[in-house]
Formats: sequence, C-alpha cells, structure tokens
Amino acid sequence: MDTIAGLFSFITTPVSWIIVQFHSLYGAVFGPDSGWAWGLSIVSLVVLIRICLIPLFVKQIKATRGMQALQPKMKAIQERYKNDKQRQSEEMMKLYKETGTNPLSSCLPILAQSPFFFALYHVLANIADGKTIGVLNQQLVDSAREAKIFGAPIAAKFMDSSEKVAALGASLTDVRVVTAVMIVMMSLSQFYTQRQLMQKNVDLSVKTPFMQQQKMLMYIFPVIFAVMGINFPVGVLVYWLTTNVWTMGQQMYVINQNPTPGSKAQDQYLTRLLKHATSHGEVKGRGKKKIVAAIVAKGPDRNDNERKFITALSKQGLAAQADGSVIKSSEGTADSDAASGGAAKRQQPKRQTKSQRQTPSKPSPKK
Repeated sequence: MDTIAGLFSFITTPVSWIIVQFHSLYGAVFGPDSGWAWGLSIVSLVVLIRICLIPLFVKQIKATRGMQALQPKMKAIQERYKNDKQRQSEEMMKLYKETGTNPLSSCLPILAQSPFFFALYHVLANIADGKTIGVLNQQLVDSAREAKIFGAPIAAKFMDSSEKVAALGASLTDVRVVTAVMIVMMSLSQFYTQRQLMQKNVDLSVKTPFMQQQKMLMYIFPVIFAVMGINFPVGVLVYWLTTNVWTMGQQMYVINQNPTPGSKAQDQYLTRLLKHATSHGEVKGRGKKKIVAAIVAKGPDRNDNERKFITALSKQGLAAQADGSVIKSSEGTADSDAASGGAAKRQQPKRQTKSQRQTPSKPSPKK
C-alpha cells in the first residue's frame, strides 16, 4: 500500500494544503489539537472532492444505463461469434461506437478519486512516522499525530502493534474497537448502496449476465473493503466511510428523481407523479415535465410502467403532451391510445332507430 501511495505523491501537496485550510477553520472552533478538527477536515476534503466529481457521476449513470440496454445485443454478438474472438471484439467495439457507450465511464468516479485517496494515505503514513509532508510543517504534524477520534489517533491502524499505538499516546484496545466499528460501517454502507441499486434501479424486464455480475459485486465489494480496511489508518477510514455515505445519499436521490426505465424505482416514481398530476391538474417542475415528455416520445416502445402511467392518466381525464405537460382530455388530443401502444379506436357507425330499420330504402332512379 505504501508503494502505491508513493506513486501519487505528486498530489500530496494539494491534498495536505486543503486539509490545512479546513483545519484552520475547524481548529478555531474545536481547538487546533482536537481530533474533531482534523477529522472534520478529512470529511470536508471528501465533500469537496465529491462535489467536483458530480459531472463524472452523471456520466457514470448514463454509462451504466447504456450498458444495461446493450446487454441483449452484446449477448447476441457473443453467441454469433463465439468461435471467432477477434470478430467478436470488433463487433463489440462497433456496437459501442454506434451507441456512444464507453464501458469505462462507469468507473470514472472511482478512478478520479483514487489519486486523492492514496495521497491522503501517504500523508497519514508520514504523520504516523512524525515526518513533514506537503505543506504540513512539524508543528502541524505533531498536532495531527496526537489528534484522536474516540480515543484512536487518526494515523493509527487496526494491525499496528501495541508499541506503535503507545507511541501515538493511545491504547491498542481503543484503536481496534474504533477501527473495527468503522470498517463494519464502511462495509455495510457499501453493501446497502449496491443492494439498493440491484433491488430498485435495475430494469427487471431484461435478464442478462450483467445483472448477475452486479449481484456478485454486491457481496464481493464489502468483503474487499473489510480485508483492506484493517490496513487503513483511522483518517483513511473516515475518508472512505464519508465517501460511501455520500455515494449512498447521492444514489438515493438519483433513484427517487431519475430512476432507470423499467425498474421498480420507476414504477414508484410514476405512481407519485400520477398523484401529483391528478391532485394539481398539471405537472409542475422542469424535471417532472422532462420525464413525461420522454415517455410521450417513446410511443409504442414504452415499457409496462410507462404504459400503466399513461393509461392511469387517461382514466383520470388527463392526457400527456409532447412538451411534458398534461391537459384535460376534452381540451386537446388525448394520448391514451398512442400512449398504451394500441391502435386508434375505429369509428363505429351510428345506430339506426326501429322506424328507420323498418322503412325500406328507396331505389335510386334510373337514368
């Protein structure tokens, strides 16, 4: 780990500078040598990084949904060219190019965050050894080295010896209890985030190997975090726990506001949207209108959730429009038939009265 962290030493100066700036702010409130001042500085570092990574997170969502939609086509290519790996790869690349999908886009936030993560690890490792690094002078290093979070120094690890922990002015029991609790919380937050994604935000109508892979990762990632966590300093555990909680909250927001088409989350979202539209007689909000407009534009290609939504609107006397608004069915062209993917209703002839049926029709005059 120290070798990997050393590869990102070029970014340790910016990372240490950011931590020092936040420390000066929190130090004025909690005291410069307080563990809260140093711990909150690390938390603030995470928040700042994650805010900067929001555009990449949006790309990650689009890439993940794009990969889900491509799974049936990818499976067909694999079966068609199973004996020709080169042709299979060429067809896969062609498919990615035609659809504008990049498989690596789903990993962008993690890859972009890695340099900061390892740089922080490098900074904390030097603090544990009492060495200056970046903009951290000896006074700040000594202050950070003695800072404790619930009795555990921010530079201490679960696997540290009792002698090394004693040199940091703490007990091995305190360090192991605090790190163990944080590792468990870190693993559980990772598991919940992945489970939430699999249960609510996956298109249930498409059964592909991709879904099985995601399900495996739901169990594998928490184990990886638990194994790696015993070698992380307390400060790094604070960093990773914070970023996991951020990811969990960010994903919950996306699932609630912009769910994957065909997923359970979309069904729940459209149910709420239907209540909103029927109670107000209109769709309020740019985001909501954008989703309704996208559903209208799909026409007969709508999934079951979307057809159910449009049909329910029609039963309430409302019709979805191309701009995302809804109107009374009598005020404009209703979208009920087109929305449900069915053909337009045929016009039935008017029913004749009894007297009209009994009266013989007059023959047309001969010319």
